[in-house]
Amino acid sequence: MKALDQSPLDPEFVQNPYPFYDIAREQGDLFHWNDYGFPCAAGFSTVNDLLRDRRFGREMPDDLRPEIPDHLAAFYAVEKHSLLELEPPKHTRIRSLLVRTFTSRRINDLGPEIDRISRQLCDKFPDQPFDIITEFAEHIPVIIICKMLGVPKEMGPQLLRWSHDMVAMYQARRDRSVEDRAVAATLAFSDYIKQLLAERQQNPGEDLITHLIDARSKGEKLSEEELITTCILLLNAGHEATVHSIANGIKTILESGRPPISYFSDDKSTLRCIDETIRFDPPLHMFTRIALQDISIFDHDFKRGDSVGLMLAAANRDPAHYKNPDRFDVLRGGVGQLGFGAGLHFCIGAPLARLEMGIALPILFERFPALKIVEKPVYANRYHFHGLEKLMVTSG
Repeated sequence: MKALDQSPLDPEFVQNPYPFYDIAREQGDLFHWNDYGFPCAAGFSTVNDLLRDRRFGREMPDDLRPEIPDHLAAFYAVEKHSLLELEPPKHTRIRSLLVRTFTSRRINDLGPEIDRISRQLCDKFPDQPFDIITEFAEHIPVIIICKMLGVPKEMGPQLLRWSHDMVAMYQARRDRSVEDRAVAATLAFSDYIKQLLAERQQNPGEDLITHLIDARSKGEKLSEEELITTCILLLNAGHEATVHSIANGIKTILESGRPPISYFSDDKSTLRCIDETIRFDPPLHMFTRIALQDISIFDHDFKRGDSVGLMLAAANRDPAHYKNPDRFDVLRGGVGQLGFGAGLHFCIGAPLARLEMGIALPILFERFPALKIVEKPVYANRYHFHGLEKLMVTSG
């Protein structure tokens, strides 16, 4: 296995990681990323296979788990119940209970609200250049997931702050100050969710939190700890990645050189466009998995507990799977993409993200057909997430 050096904090890499991904794919099925200290996969076929291989998972075997420092105990006490970090049978039980409440009907019922919010935000755009992330992309996902869960929308800004602080734990620039902010956010977020749970138990509603409290499968229900973590996960994942998806998508469409609204002529075209923006520049670039047993695969011997990095964004630009992968092309059709993952941990919120983008973006470009970027877009130093610091535009 060949080894490569590439700091995820390097400014050139942060702004454009795709040249490195091209080099990484050329190394074969796996390469060793020295800066992370474990093997990684960058080709579509290899990443897809490993995402679906049940011999790899997210949950470190109990006897191999590193000791958690005292100052991080509160953070990991919450994370240990996260659907993202669990494997069967725990994962199966919690996901099945969540699926019973996170239904396609409940998601689709949010369509009119997404439409209303998108139009209201467009009405408030200033005449001078503005950041479309803070004026548009950030608002829709957080308002919608708050409405779905039954959280007051006035909590949106605070939820964003807590979410940013917690998610920073999985970024390359993590240090003690990041850890301390994440722990503080975890404690405050958990206390707030506890209050909401107590309120819903006394006064049930039609929101997702009430249904999560009541959800049962084969006589089992979520514990209070699982409820807290699941609500935090839905609030974090329900807007963190979607904000980046919307902003990256707007950037990609505006830079394509084609009239933006032409991508949204009908429902089929809209869906193709949304999936192609996710393929072309997804918000999550790496998803780490752990060998659950000793296994030899792709000419490498993994020991139980070894990590492997799955480069989702690199796989989405694999020329062995896509013709002209560096070109934004909504007419590809039928080739799939891995921006939402695959297999057991496929993103449960993908239908909601597609719905939000599929309603909000056509409204935006219909209202402002002359929308244009007025400053060079700059990506934030948050790898392995890939999102813009800001996207300055004029409405024309």
